[in-house]
Amino acid sequence: MTAQPHEHLTAAVLRPVRGHHAFEGCVEQLATAIRLGVYPVGSLLPPERELAERLAVSRATLREAIAALRQAGLIETRRGRGGGSSVTAQARSRSTGLSRVSAATKSEWLDALAFRSVVEPGAAHLAASHELTDADRGRLSSAEAAVADASGKRAHRQADSRLHLTIASLSGSARLQEAVTSVQSTLDRMLGAIPSLEPNIGHSHQQHRQICKAILAGRPDRARAVMEDHCDDTAALLRGLLV
Repeated sequence: MTAQPHEHLTAAVLRPVRGHHAFEGCVEQLATAIRLGVYPVGSLLPPERELAERLAVSRATLREAIAALRQAGLIETRRGRGGGSSVTAQARSRSTGLSRVSAATKSEWLDALAFRSVVEPGAAHLAASHELTDADRGRLSSAEAAVADASGKRAHRQADSRLHLTIASLSGSARLQEAVTSVQSTLDRMLGAIPSLEPNIGHSHQQHRQICKAILAGRPDRARAVMEDHCDDTAALLRGLLV
């Protein structure tokens, strides 16, 4: 017998997505609904049209989110009559694996995401407030280009971290550099536990360009605002898939 979703709970976990990028919000809400058992293993997600309307996103964005959940092993999709996206047995094993992560570690991860949402936008704001030398500008531009050119998950993750550390170094604050180094270390462990998701990587590259452009143009408020969006998007994915 096919497992049935707990429809009376869907309104509590699936709401119109808010935020600059709908993809990350969709992944967070759907992954959370699966992880919490609102959609048990073997149950079907609502039809695409209904789900897109409930989340207030385009069907194209929803399809990207569904593809990300497939890549993460949370659902499988069957086409044709009687098809749809169903929660897979891997969701149960994934949940069991997460249960082995201590409460202290989960608390640390959530704390790191909250801490990052403060220190990294602040670092970007300070970097954009300073008069940068030609060498500073070159280092920032090179670090941003290295992320876009990186091939492979590990190389991309390291280049991404180096960009964020470069921005922190341009803030002029040793304590901020230490804080960003610490949070990037924790973030590296978290991102290493989820698959690389192309829509998110595309958004990330776009945000990196906007952040660097704002810093180089001396626009601190713009640099901080885009970095806030950047941190929020990553946090949404990680909260949904890991925590």
